[in-house]
Amino acid sequence: MSKRDTTLDPKILDSAKQEFLKEGFLNASLKSICGNAEVTTGALYKRYKGKEELFLAVVQPLLDDLDDIINQKKLTDPDTVSDEALIRSWDMDESYMLWWFEFLYQRKECFKLLLCRSEGSKFSNFSHDWVQKMSDYTYEYYEEAYRRHLTEVQVSRREMHVLLSAFWETIYEPFVHDFSWEEIIRYNQLVCNLFDWYKVLGFKH
Repeated sequence: MSKRDTTLDPKILDSAKQEFLKEGFLNASLKSICGNAEVTTGALYKRYKGKEELFLAVVQPLLDDLDDIINQKKLTDPDTVSDEALIRSWDMDESYMLWWFEFLYQRKECFKLLLCRSEGSKFSNFSHDWVQKMSDYTYEYYEEAYRRHLTEVQVSRREMHVLLSAFWETIYEPFVHDFSWEEIIRYNQLVCNLFDWYKVLGFKH
């Protein structure tokens, strides 16, 4: 069986990314994508079934990278972590937060597609779904801290989800509003000062 010709894929995906960024998923035109990529619609349909599959192909590298982060974090079982490390995991460390911003900034176009250009696609709830993934993981750390009596503050799963939704919105918004890297560096300090998880969860530090 002959292999599918992939030489046109980069041109198509780059054109699609720009069209989705400009028009959003709903209003994006496959005709425009093909025109800007200088390929026929037939060439596109040989590779992608339609707009949904094309959008997925554009954002898939970022989705894979995010899944890798979650899977890496899950390798550490909270009940194997020391008391000190368990408490420190809630520290709003500027360097760690800047790592997150840099990671996302390097993928900012695809991140923006998921955040505010995905309406009408299966990723229209990406912001909520990502927070849910992080909430599930984060709540395990809180539960372990509570089990060890490192905190006496009771927080339900629903409350944790709402708190983390607010937290992640502060990460989403600079990308929605096209912050420069210099602006993000300054903004990073503000976010770290805004969220005091030690106080919220009653940790002593």
